[in-house]
Parts: sequence; C-alpha cells; structure tokens
Amino acid sequence: MIIRLGYVAMAIDLKKCSPSKTITYKTYKKIKDEEVKLYKLKKVAKQNIINTKRILLYNVAHNIQVYRISSKLIPLVTHDDVLDWDYVNEFKDIYRDIKRIIKENNLRVSAHPDHYTIISSPKEDVVKSSLQILDYHKNIMETFGLDCDHGKLVLHMGGKYGDKNKTLNRFKEIFSKLNPDIKKRIILENDDKIYGVSDLINICEDLSIPLVLDVHHHWCNNNGDNIEDYLQRIFDSWSKEKLKPKIHISSPKSETKKRAHAEEIEFDFFNDFIKKAKIIDKDFDIMIEAKNKNLALFNLMNEIKKHKEYKIINESTFEI
Repeated sequence: MIIRLGYVAMAIDLKKCSPSKTITYKTYKKIKDEEVKLYKLKKVAKQNIINTKRILLYNVAHNIQVYRISSKLIPLVTHDDVLDWDYVNEFKDIYRDIKRIIKENNLRVSAHPDHYTIISSPKEDVVKSSLQILDYHKNIMETFGLDCDHGKLVLHMGGKYGDKNKTLNRFKEIFSKLNPDIKKRIILENDDKIYGVSDLINICEDLSIPLVLDVHHHWCNNNGDNIEDYLQRIFDSWSKEKLKPKIHISSPKSETKKRAHAEEIEFDFFNDFIKKAKIIDKDFDIMIEAKNKNLALFNLMNEIKKHKEYKIINESTFEI
C-alpha cells in the first residue's frame, strides 16, 4: 500500500510566499478611483499566483505531489460590488508555467472552497453565491490545466436547516442541475458536527460522488460507527475516478479543543488509521491539515522513519 502525503496552501519556510494575500472590501471601497481599484486587485492577485508557482516548484524539489491551492488567489473575486475583470487572460504567462509544472511532475492539485460554499442551503442567495464561488474555482483549475477528472473541489454538505433528510434531497436536486464540468469536480467531505460518513456515503454512491474521509472529523462525529466498517465503501466511491482515493487528516489540538487542528500530526493517531486502512490495502493520498503545513508533513515523515514496518520511498511517500 503506497501512500503520498500532501499539505494545504502555504509552505511555511518559504519567505514572503503567501498565496492568500488579499485586500479587504472595506479598504477597497475607500478607493475612489476605478483604475486604482483595478490596479490593487491585479497587484495582489499577481503576487498570489507567482507565490503559488514558487510553492509548486518547492513541492517538486521536495518530492511532494499532493497539494491544495489557496482559494484566495484572486481577491474579492466573487463579491457582487467589486469590479469584474479578466483574471484568466491577465496572467496567462504565469498560468502557463504553472500548468507545465503540474503536468511535467504529475502533481495532484485540488481546492477546498470555503465554508460559505453551501449548495444545499434553503436560501437562494447562499446558493447563488456558492455557484459563483464554484465557477471561480473551475476557472482557476482550467487555467492550471486541470480538467474535471483532476482539478477536484472539496465541499461540505452544510447545515442541518431543521431537517437533514430534506437538506440531503435539496443537495441532490441542485447538484443535478449543475454545470457538468463543475459537477464532475465536486467531492464531498464528512464534517465534525452534523454530516458524518454514515450520512454521506449513500448520497455519494447514488450520485457517483467520491467521498473524502476526514479522519479527525470522523473521530469527532461518528454516530458510534467504526470507520473500518465504511472504508471499503469510501474507497469504492472513487472507483470511477482517474485519481486514487484521498483522505484528510489532522490531530485534535487539545482535550478542551478537540475539533481544532493541532500544529502537528500525532503519530499514534495517524498510525491507528493506517493500520485500519491496511486491511483493504489500497493506495491512497493523504492531505495533511495541520497548522504547521509542510513542516508538519516533514515532521510526520521523520516519525514514520522510526518504524520498520514503513518503507520510505521519498520525502513525502511511503509504503506499508
């Protein structure tokens, strides 16, 4: 069983390399000149995209093939009262470089639209905003050369809104009407409070949506279910995909802040899940969601190296 590790957005040890710089709407509104507004938006966006390119090159240098881009590359892009501009063609030369880096090195690049992206909401304005956010992410994935089979978008189901079954049915209805290219990109993740694996696995099977297992979320919200009873079905939900299954992992921050993510991945917590997954013995990728980002990945690999049952392949990949 070969497993690749990845991380989210920021390479901490790369200096001045945030891919998520922004301009607040309050600051934006204070600018009176339209040309200055556009200049500020373009300047911040360009730096974010350049920094994303730097991070991808860093990942290649460290044999990291799994990476989640920031959802904040283009500041205020889905805000209704902000100038509409062509953020695709404006930076086509940098996008071309990113596309080449991803393709030549077979990188797995995904995105996770923020928690306001809820297509199951009973509120029309929330659904409308969510569709705009999804369309933006689709555009970015396309500029990176990632088609709907590869540039995946992770979503949560959202709130209960009084009735979980009605919410799940509303999701099905809206999902069926989505742009086919967006629909194919969506993968669902269990959350830490409302929608556990048992809530999502059936809808994922019915709609042919891959399920991203978040191990920490399941630990917080499991309805008394053992994850090993669902692992085969979770991995099977990826059977029609070109990508191998992916899971998310983080460790609880503390006894009093169990849902919060810790700075690092606690090895025993990680190893416990790996042992359960080994029963199925299928290759998959892991997205590390720790506060220390890429450094947490390296630190986890250093812990893994201490255990003889793990065979190290490179700086982010092992076999067990």
